[in-house]
Amino acid sequence: MELNDNTIKKLRWLIVFAVVAVVAGFNYRSLFGFAVKLFGFLTPLFLGGVLAFILNVPMQRIEKLLPLKKESKALRPLSLCLSIVFVVGIVVLVIFVVMPQVIDTLLSLQNSIPAFLTRAKEEAELLFVQFPEIADYINGIQIDWKSFLNRVVEFLTTGAGTVLTSTLSAAMSIISGVTTFFIGFVFAIYILLQKETLSRQFKKLMRAFLPEAVTNRTLEILHLIYETFSSFFAGQCLEAVILGSMFFVVLSVFQLPYALLIGVLIAFTALIPLFGAFIGCVIGAFLMLMVEPINALVFVIIFFVLQQIEGNLIYPHVVGNSVGLPSIWVLMAVTIGGSTMGIVGMLIFIPLCSVLYTLLREEVNKRLSKRYPPKKDKAVKP
Repeated sequence: MELNDNTIKKLRWLIVFAVVAVVAGFNYRSLFGFAVKLFGFLTPLFLGGVLAFILNVPMQRIEKLLPLKKESKALRPLSLCLSIVFVVGIVVLVIFVVMPQVIDTLLSLQNSIPAFLTRAKEEAELLFVQFPEIADYINGIQIDWKSFLNRVVEFLTTGAGTVLTSTLSAAMSIISGVTTFFIGFVFAIYILLQKETLSRQFKKLMRAFLPEAVTNRTLEILHLIYETFSSFFAGQCLEAVILGSMFFVVLSVFQLPYALLIGVLIAFTALIPLFGAFIGCVIGAFLMLMVEPINALVFVIIFFVLQQIEGNLIYPHVVGNSVGLPSIWVLMAVTIGGSTMGIVGMLIFIPLCSVLYTLLREEVNKRLSKRYPPKKDKAVKP
């Protein structure tokens, strides 16, 4: 091998990489601790980036709807304020409208669950009247609800005392969380107000230190990530709102109980791909079963009818092909994301797998086209 300047440069970088790898291998515990501390310091910035991404989705729509020119200086601050009001309004609506419904439901379940079990016990005794041993066993089942509720309250009190070992530590934890959120929120506002300037500076920085081909490819991948994630989250949220509104209207028309609570519950659980709406179905059926069993049966029938309408008519038009994943990849993404990061992982891994699937498909097609170039049609001789 000829030792020219290019070869010496490569060997130098190879030696540096080997030394760094060996040092990192012997000090991996210290490096891991340093990475954890660094992540803790950068948490407000990461949170600000996430908030900026979330607020940017409605802000873009609002900018297109406002009757202002793009050159207007008031367009961006006004659209940002309206986006914040929109998101905060949803949170306030959930807290002050849905939470009273949840509290009333829990209070009613305190009486309806014992009544339901007593009624079920009587029905079971009539059903097994020809089998005295089974009837005697059912009749012997006794549940002391007062003692059960006292144990639950005692457990919660003891658990709260264990978690909140001191008032000072709890207060410091709350203050730290509020401070982190406030810093992240301010950082998100700065990002959204100057996102074009930040984008231009980031591109200049990449072009100054990276080759042109690497810069262009990186920008293409980042654009693909942004388009996929924003389209998926916007479509998923809109589809969840439509599905929850449909359930609220239909349950109200049929005069079934807990219409508002179940509508909001299904809207939130529908954000979880594939399995979310069925979680809302199980909880809603349980709530109605405690009131009247026939209502639970009617609700399950309504759920499957609306689910078919939503899956075949609404979802393809609202979400469309924003994900672009085959069903087996969607199932794999939900499974891996749920097992690693819970509900957040389910939401993140679907668009992430969509990006990886698109990049892999492009690379495979490019390699195949180079290895097996298309044959040119031979000219037909007269």
